[in-house]
Amino acid sequence: MEPDLSKYVLEGDNSMYAGPSGLVVPVVTRGGLEAGATGQSAGATRVSGVSVQHTPATRLWFGKVRNEPGYRSVTHHHGEAETGGYVLSGRARIYFGEKFEDYVDMAEGDWVFVPPFMPHIECNLSRSKPLTWMTTRTPENIVVNLPDVADADLRDWLNR
Repeated sequence: MEPDLSKYVLEGDNSMYAGPSGLVVPVVTRGGLEAGATGQSAGATRVSGVSVQHTPATRLWFGKVRNEPGYRSVTHHHGEAETGGYVLSGRARIYFGEKFEDYVDMAEGDWVFVPPFMPHIECNLSRSKPLTWMTTRTPENIVVNLPDVADADLRDWLNR
């Protein structure tokens, strides 16, 4: 018996998202089966939940980033991508600006927007607990690593 395709009529042309059956339906990535082959910075584990690696998504990357206690990223930016973040657990800091003299701190439940091409350094403020973020980017998980800055040059980092 053929399925009743009339109940799957969508506004606009979503045919590029159709699966093998020809239907456009939600795509679930099961926990533990996320894609790990994403743009990385040393010490940050980024896994994709929704991305071009394993869904029909073409303009969105949505994943989870985990930082070990005391972690700080290398200097990097995310190219043309707009980045949104949400702190699931832990305490975070993002350095930015000329010579990375400025920073914002975040705690569990805080949201952050990082504009395209903005060099920054992400940090886990805790020396004993991991930091976990949910992160989304457009169009994908672009990571452009830049020449690094010494820990001693980051205001308030060594004595946090």
